[in-house]
Amino acid sequence: MTVALSGKDIAARVEEKLPGSLEDSGDDYLLVKADSLVAVAEFLKNTESLNFDYFNFVTAVDYYSYFEVVYRLESVEHNHSIVIKTRCYDRDNPAVPSLAGLWQGANFQEREVYDLMGIKFEGHPNLKRMFLWDGFEGHPLRKDWNK
Repeated sequence: MTVALSGKDIAARVEEKLPGSLEDSGDDYLLVKADSLVAVAEFLKNTESLNFDYFNFVTAVDYYSYFEVVYRLESVEHNHSIVIKTRCYDRDNPAVPSLAGLWQGANFQEREVYDLMGIKFEGHPNLKRMFLWDGFEGHPLRKDWNK
């Protein structure tokens, strides 16, 4: 089992290297500004003492007033993990940068979130539906779908 690192401790390191890139942090997460997501993720992956080399998952939550995209990253070498989050405030065209260029494991999972929640991952190499057919209207995991 991995050890969850303190979001507050990691936030201090991120803010030192990338000032202004975070919106908030808690005991077990970092809330990253969407336009800083790739830079923060790259820092977490490439900093030797952190070495978050394993992309565990990405999912999304619909809070009506915004979407939250949630990632769990792990370090196989150091046996620790962190949750990072970012938010999309535009319901009509939600988008965040893709992390598929940093972790190949993000590729398939970002497509799933796109298909079922409608969140676009900018820069994704092959962003298309994977469960539902082209022409399907809507995104069935949204709270306002099919109303």
